[in-house]
Amino acid sequence: MSLNTVVGMLSSLQSFQTDIGTGMDIVTDVAIDLVETQDGEVHPGIKDMEAMILECAKLDREINHFVDVVKQVTSEVATQQPEAMFSLSDNVKEQFTERIARLSDTDLQKHQKVVAFKDSIKNSLNQANRESEENMEELDEDVVVSQSQVNFTCPLTQVEMVNPVKNKKCNHQYDEGAILGLIKAKHSQKKKCRCPVVGCGNTDINESDLIPDQILRRRIQSHKRQTNRT
Repeated sequence: MSLNTVVGMLSSLQSFQTDIGTGMDIVTDVAIDLVETQDGEVHPGIKDMEAMILECAKLDREINHFVDVVKQVTSEVATQQPEAMFSLSDNVKEQFTERIARLSDTDLQKHQKVVAFKDSIKNSLNQANRESEENMEELDEDVVVSQSQVNFTCPLTQVEMVNPVKNKKCNHQYDEGAILGLIKAKHSQKKKCRCPVVGCGNTDINESDLIPDQILRRRIQSHKRQTNRT
């Protein structure tokens, strides 16, 4: 096995990993649809979808560990004699097996997409229950549009978000690309990243604090479709 073959394999795995993430987002969207059509009741299929999300999270985690092990082993082999390549596969298998044995399924609950799934379902249920209990009058359409534009605007880019994420610490939302860029820039300067929302006391944002906001993304998409129709 050559190093070029290894690089190609890792590239394919990471592409597959992206597909897994997309699939998890789709499952979350379908789950939200089920909640919305059940008027706040928990559909029996939600549990099955949660189990599916957990299985995907497990596969995603294993790919992360496998890629990390392969990179570590190949970097070590690259500095050794060519014949060391013959033991590459066995070394990867051994180290990967050791890592997986130390993992706990409980940790899957912290996976970004699992947290996003549960958060989306909880928020959808709460919203459905509020709507069924309250008989509020329709707000003026212009006011609704104005509020939506404010809610959909990223505090960093000042334009409508494309891939909104929510901060678990302060519950503020940003466009994913913008906030990750800010975090990277601050960390490269050895500084903490402060929440860009004015008045927020969260002074230390990390990538692990961010979860995809599926509900907000759906609202943005719905708002775009309505805007295009008008």
